[in-house]
Amino acid sequence: MSEQSIKTLKPHISLNVKNVAESVDFYKKLFGLEPVKFIKGATTTHSIVRDLEGEPSERSRFGYAKFDVQNPPLNFVLNEVAYTEGGTLSHLGIQVESTDDVLKTRERWIADGLTTVDEMQVDCCYALQDKTWARDPDGNEWEVFVVLENTEPAEASCACGDKVAEAEISTAVCCTDTQKASTIGATNQACC
Repeated sequence: MSEQSIKTLKPHISLNVKNVAESVDFYKKLFGLEPVKFIKGATTTHSIVRDLEGEPSERSRFGYAKFDVQNPPLNFVLNEVAYTEGGTLSHLGIQVESTDDVLKTRERWIADGLTTVDEMQVDCCYALQDKTWARDPDGNEWEVFVVLENTEPAEASCACGDKVAEAEISTAVCCTDTQKASTIGATNQACC
């Protein structure tokens, strides 16, 4: 399978930060532009972290910001999450144009001997996405993903938080006990 058949849009870097508002102020100056998404969360603990620690997920969402940098092309994200070790790198990624490109990448990774984890129709980073993950030998997680639609918090919510409008709850976009958490490192945990 040729890499030329996959339309790569831009690299993706996701950083964990302790205060999303302070970090947004810094990166607005660094990049010289406003974030395309900026959500001041009501918690500094991502639902995945709470679940890994055995705590029930809260309805409140974590702080989040996304910069769509054009020069150089970069999908740059800030996640307001508490952390004590492992540094600030959350994960790395490559945004592609379509679900077909995600699947082509996954097949190439599998053919090359990598273990992958798929997440299709997952609400992550305030967007509905299709993605696949792989982990490097040092534990750094890489995703290849396509953004299908934005899912900023709405008035109506499901049991997992402000992820989908009430009319969309039956479409399985909302987390369930059988739908698993984001990232390859949390695949045994419920996502909400």
